[in-house]
Amino acid sequence: MNTCELKTEQRQAHGVRLLAVAALALVLGACAHQDGMMQDDKGGYSRGSEPVQGSGPALSAAAAEEKWGIRVLGVRTSAEGYMLDFRYRVLDAEKAAPLLDRRIKPYLVVEKSQVRMAVPVSAKIGAMRQTTRNVKPDRNYFVMFGNPGRHVQPGDRVNIVIGEFATGQLVVM
Repeated sequence: MNTCELKTEQRQAHGVRLLAVAALALVLGACAHQDGMMQDDKGGYSRGSEPVQGSGPALSAAAAEEKWGIRVLGVRTSAEGYMLDFRYRVLDAEKAAPLLDRRIKPYLVVEKSQVRMAVPVSAKIGAMRQTTRNVKPDRNYFVMFGNPGRHVQPGDRVNIVIGEFATGQLVVM
């Protein structure tokens, strides 16, 4: 393969990546409400201005490992800032199983505004998070949250709530 063919392939691959990011942004735009509101169980939206309720107390990293069998790896912006990527590593599959239950709807609470960010759900691909009945230890799992209007920026503090599990304040990278 000569140099021209290689450069052409690199340009095409770059174009495909840009198209993928643009398509993801379109999916997010269709799935997330532009005011940063979260869709509730009845199909309506709520701002989530009240403190996080109904969840357990926020946990330290050591407590998350002990009680839930996971190590929080962090929260990062993704998809040009229109998504927030929460990653964690499962240490104990039995303890971590409730976090991967598809019936539980996770959300992210932005500390500065108390706005709740939901997991986008697309008609074709479903919720942008991992769920499984067969949780495996020593694997990383993710939950993607919509970030409409790039409301959350790197350096902001957020809390992740998944059923009874609630993180302490995490700094977005």
